[in-house]
Amino acid sequence: MFNKKDFDYYQKFVELVEYNCRAADLLCEIVYNYDLKKAQTMLKSMHDVEHEADMQKHTLVNKLIKEFITPIDREDIINLSQEIDDVTDNIEDVLIKIYMYNIKTIKKGALDFTDIIKRCCEALRKTFIEFRNFSRSKTIKGLIIEVNDLEEEGDKLFVESMNELFASDADAVEKLVWKSIFENLEKCCDSCEHVANIVETTIMKNS
Repeated sequence: MFNKKDFDYYQKFVELVEYNCRAADLLCEIVYNYDLKKAQTMLKSMHDVEHEADMQKHTLVNKLIKEFITPIDREDIINLSQEIDDVTDNIEDVLIKIYMYNIKTIKKGALDFTDIIKRCCEALRKTFIEFRNFSRSKTIKGLIIEVNDLEEEGDKLFVESMNELFASDADAVEKLVWKSIFENLEKCCDSCEHVANIVETTIMKNS
């Protein structure tokens, strides 16, 4: 039986998702107060968050290697830690694209996307706070549904943003650049849903 004094995987999941939230908050702050002159500095700030998240994930994995008994299947722990880390990576990738393409102004669709991503990450944080007691939680299923609904909202926004982009008078290069950025933004929502789906599957396996 798993001893509560052992390494707390559930708490570590919460800590990893908090990096998702930090990255999402930072992305929101950057795009809503966008200043091209500060782009390189902003990118470094985001990379610092991503690097810290990586270090925490490695701590979890290194501990798992030495553990004989775990609270849930080792495979589920690995999958969850990797998918949570992917969320932070994907958020950083958005900012990398914005910097790489030397974006001068942020489109409204991108602003709306960052709001959805922020809400997705917050719903995931609440999900993992409940995950420890998933068999008795009265809210975790609703939180998983919330993430799925937000991902669908992101899908609709992606279609609308792409339609607006290609109906505009923007030149071909600008269209290709923003197509790439919108795809990355949608990927952030998708990665949040992937995490929620693994949580749901893990609950089903252990119920």
